[in-house]
Amino acid sequence: MELKHKDITEKIIGASFEVHKFLGNGFQEVIYQRALAWEMRQLNLEFAREIEQDIFYKDLPRPIGTRRADFVVEGKVLVELKAKIVLEDVHLAQVLNYLKAYKLKVGLLINFGSKSLTFKRLVL
Repeated sequence: MELKHKDITEKIIGASFEVHKFLGNGFQEVIYQRALAWEMRQLNLEFAREIEQDIFYKDLPRPIGTRRADFVVEGKVLVELKAKIVLEDVHLAQVLNYLKAYKLKVGLLINFGSKSLTFKRLVL
């Protein structure tokens, strides 16, 4: 079975390993975000960083708030970065909620905070 947007997610994951290999763990999330943006540019991946997305509730005509995902890559893959020692269920729920809000099917949750890079691929 072929994974949806496998070509894009493989490049993002590879770029993330490159960032972690160079920086290690222990920095704030924004440092990894900037480094990953640089790596993705080297791979000619198109991305938007921290685009604000309206959050709607039921039939209310106006949004009840907004959220910002770290990256939307190639208009297809949502990427959320963390710099935590351990990922928790709430982080997975956050990515799933973002996928719904952004109307995307594939997301990556990438954690730079542990000794080894960890990531989760989530699909709606």
